[in-house]
Amino acid sequence: MNKVASKPANQARIGRLLLAWYSRGHRDLPWRNTRDPYRIWVSEIMLQQTRAQAVIPYYHRFLERYPTVETLAAAEEDGVLALWSGLGYYSRARNLRLAARRMADSGGFPATYEGIRALPGIGDYTAAAVASIAFGLPHAVLDGNVLRVVSRVANDAADIGSTRTRERFRAIAQEWLDAREPGHFNQALMELGATVCLPRKPLCLVCPLAPECAARQEGTAAQLPVKLRKTEPVRLEGTVLILRRAGRILLRRRSNGGRMAGFWDLPSPEDLPQSHLGETYGEIRHTITHHHYTLAVRAATASKVRGDMFQWYAPTQLGEIPLSTTARKALALAGIVYNL
Repeated sequence: MNKVASKPANQARIGRLLLAWYSRGHRDLPWRNTRDPYRIWVSEIMLQQTRAQAVIPYYHRFLERYPTVETLAAAEEDGVLALWSGLGYYSRARNLRLAARRMADSGGFPATYEGIRALPGIGDYTAAAVASIAFGLPHAVLDGNVLRVVSRVANDAADIGSTRTRERFRAIAQEWLDAREPGHFNQALMELGATVCLPRKPLCLVCPLAPECAARQEGTAAQLPVKLRKTEPVRLEGTVLILRRAGRILLRRRSNGGRMAGFWDLPSPEDLPQSHLGETYGEIRHTITHHHYTLAVRAATASKVRGDMFQWYAPTQLGEIPLSTTARKALALAGIVYNL
């Protein structure tokens, strides 16, 4: 599909339409009820690669434990990872703590886009979101939802996997930005992509930007955006073991250097070659980026367990350690209950 020449969007009108629509009603999400840059930053980091409804309980628990930059800066990494367990992409949690330590050392949360952007784990999108929502600075955000809206309103079939396209779309969003209310504008644009301008079957009949949307005029909305580069999925199979002793569960700590370094997981048969397999509880599935895992969950016994990497934990202790998502899923399948 080639780009279709259509009536150019009215930039000023887009801002007015979006803000009027947003003011009439939107999702009541907890991070929208604050201008505290710390709380907004925590929410934006959690929302990376994660749905808003899934983030809410983690957001509340995290802020209950670490209500300020200073409390997070003073936290042990294991405690932060334990609260993050289940959200995935754990480098986000590590960078969150590192950034908090840097802010605590420098005197507080930076109040400029450049200062926010310089923190560990913060890219253009997060810096723009925090700067606009917390400080009212005129920086447009660009995430997957915004890319979709821009491509449709402009009826632009360029590959959104291309850096050049993304920068051009960012410039378009910046042109649309209402500098008087940049935080509300950015939230409205993201909300539109999340609730109306959907990836499949966009709700064009109720879209506030329908009068300005070139893709709607040309009937091409369902074909946009275009992303040409696609990584083929990798499917992997394996087995995890549940060993019990005196009411405790055997866990294995992952070594340093990997994606899940420092997390506790259930052992595999390869970790315990002398183990004896027992009952099969079933299978769990887990996806990390384009890797799709199918893991059999089995009971097992072992006469001797050696090595510093192994440790026995009572179910009541599991909420206090960084536990992998696959371990959480497997324990739930086996009916082992513990408190977060």
